[in-house]
Amino acid sequence: MLDPKILEDFGNKMSALLANSPAKDIEKNAKALLGGLFGKLDLVTREEFDIQAQLLARTRERLQALEARVEALEKARTDSPQ
Repeated sequence: MLDPKILEDFGNKMSALLANSPAKDIEKNAKALLGGLFGKLDLVTREEFDIQAQLLARTRERLQALEARVEALEKARTDSPQ
């Protein structure tokens, strides 16, 4: 995956190079182009990813508990005299 620090460093270096040149418009266009490209990639932040990973872990734990409960209820049902 792309390291955000690398992208930031690249952007800073490009800004420094273009700051005193008529190519400032190129910088704006490049940023807009890259922003549009990254927007199409459906990227998420690390924070959003971590939150979803925690939610998934809790959901898995709950599912395992419910599966164990169903199994215990089914066993109790088959073990009880009718």
